[in-house]
Amino acid sequence: MRRAALAGAAVTVGLAACGGGGSYATVVDKVENTGTVVVGTKWDQPGLGLKIGNEEPHGFDADVARYLVSHLTGRSDVRITWREAPSSAREALLQNGTVDMIVASYSITEARKPKVTFGGPYAIVPQDTMVRADDTRIKKTSDLRGKRICLAEGSNSYRRIVDPPPDGKLDLPAELVHAANYSDCVRKLAADQLDAVSTENLILAGFAEQDPGRFRLLNDPITDEKWSVGIKKGDAETCEAVNRAIARMWQDGTTARLLRKWFGRTDLVLPSALPRPEGCP
Repeated sequence: MRRAALAGAAVTVGLAACGGGGSYATVVDKVENTGTVVVGTKWDQPGLGLKIGNEEPHGFDADVARYLVSHLTGRSDVRITWREAPSSAREALLQNGTVDMIVASYSITEARKPKVTFGGPYAIVPQDTMVRADDTRIKKTSDLRGKRICLAEGSNSYRRIVDPPPDGKLDLPAELVHAANYSDCVRKLAADQLDAVSTENLILAGFAEQDPGRFRLLNDPITDEKWSVGIKKGDAETCEAVNRAIARMWQDGTTARLLRKWFGRTDLVLPSALPRPEGCP
């Protein structure tokens, strides 16, 4: 549960004015012409995107990103430069050209659609809730009424508990405890500074597996979230290429293999089918 520094190891590269001196209209164009791409992932989420020291990020999302990049165009020798993409900065990183694409447990929401073009989704992941293993007060989601819930900066997951439809789901009164990210949420949960962390179950399972016996998932799903690839708004060509690569990733068995690799030791029911694409505006 390390908190990685925001500084990346790469030169900032945008689509309009790339650091290499060229100018590219789409990410596909850039990959074809330079053999390089800048990918944003989480660096603090075990099982999904975790970066330790000088290593590259590792986890399910990081492996999905590697596969998609290698199948975006006819080039198989594409060099990835990794950047950290915290939830609070994902839209800005795409808009200012710091990253070319983001693969970071990035759910499609109506609020994000005007700012981001989404490729995919590549997986449908239910939102669940994690509590301390010894907290017997909370057995199901409705028990969160009046409890201390984590609000991770830049994430909308807490809204599904405390807000009414259409933006929320349960409309439960709760005390929101702010945190920088989900690793910060988990630290505060362990320290009894809050009572529950609610977000997609693969995120929670990664943290729970890192500290066996410390936490417990309720296994009481709230919603199904569409994890997708964030691309700069309007880049339909790259969106379509991403969708083709996602379809191939499911058809050749890679997605199932990666899910088993990173989450096969959990008791979760893992995603098992190619999601329907959202479309590329």
